[in-house]
Amino acid sequence: MKTLLTICLSTVAFALVSLAQVPPPAQAPPATGGTSPAAQAPTNPAPAAQQPPATNLAPGQPPPPPGEPGAVGQPPAVGQPGAPGAVTSPGAAGATSPAAAAATSPAPAVAASPEKPAGVLGSNWLIDQFRKGGPVMWPILVVSIVALTVVLERCIWWSGRWFRRDPKRIEKVFTAIENGDTTEASSLSRGSRDPVLRMLWNGLNHQHSSLEAALQVAAGIEIKRAGRFLVVMDTLVTLAPLLGLLGTITGLIRSFSFLGNEELAVQAVTGGIAEALIATACGLGIAIFALIPFNFFTSRVSNLEFELQTAATNLEVMLQAQTAEKHVAIESSTPSSATRSSI
Repeated sequence: MKTLLTICLSTVAFALVSLAQVPPPAQAPPATGGTSPAAQAPTNPAPAAQQPPATNLAPGQPPPPPGEPGAVGQPPAVGQPGAPGAVTSPGAAGATSPAAAAATSPAPAVAASPEKPAGVLGSNWLIDQFRKGGPVMWPILVVSIVALTVVLERCIWWSGRWFRRDPKRIEKVFTAIENGDTTEASSLSRGSRDPVLRMLWNGLNHQHSSLEAALQVAAGIEIKRAGRFLVVMDTLVTLAPLLGLLGTITGLIRSFSFLGNEELAVQAVTGGIAEALIATACGLGIAIFALIPFNFFTSRVSNLEFELQTAATNLEVMLQAQTAEKHVAIESSTPSSATRSSI
């Protein structure tokens, strides 16, 4: 029992620490530098000066001779207008390509990804709810650990008893008793882990002194082993809702104590109501968790008690029948011998 309690406490502590140490969701790192991806693209390798400027001549007008402003391959002079009717292209006026112009434009800032809100399995959800429940949550935690430990211990015990059952050997023992071989029946029931066979062995070993008392003592020991910790479970089923109700009262008291303060009235009242609801929910949850195994184990104890009573009654009836047969045999043999002696 102590080992199982230690294991349960260690498991609960490990679960709380694991939930408290869950890392927050990863965020995208901020972009470094102010240039956009277009700035990293290579610019136009051909210089803008080598590109022939586009001119727009009027119909019928001859092109200007080479060397004059506005001629093909010659840019217009600085500060002088071009030829009449000639319009310089934007490509000739601007010395940079569109890619280079885009490289000088400031890149928009990368928006940081919003943090995901912590869910039911968040890093601090369980601890926050425990703290919001108020001081009553500490005794509720102790009650929950004890209830979990008792339920696990009883489940393990009843599972082991299920594998220890040996109905075939019980039938062999009753067959040997019915045939009058109590020595064989005692050897068959010796060393068994079945509670019925242990009770039969104690009864067969004390049949000459007090058979009924030996059977009652052995059956009482087996029933006590089967009903161990049922009183604890019954207490926990009753205690957990009462602790939840106590948390409800303390939460409401805390809520109404802040009604005079206008600034913090809303937050304080909602915090007290949350404390009351959390404590009540935890108390009811523990009671529901412990009530179902408690009723199941109680029914199993009742079934075991019925099996022990049935086996003890069968043993008493068989032994009394054998004793009566012996008395009848002795009485039937005694008159014949007396008659012979008188003759």
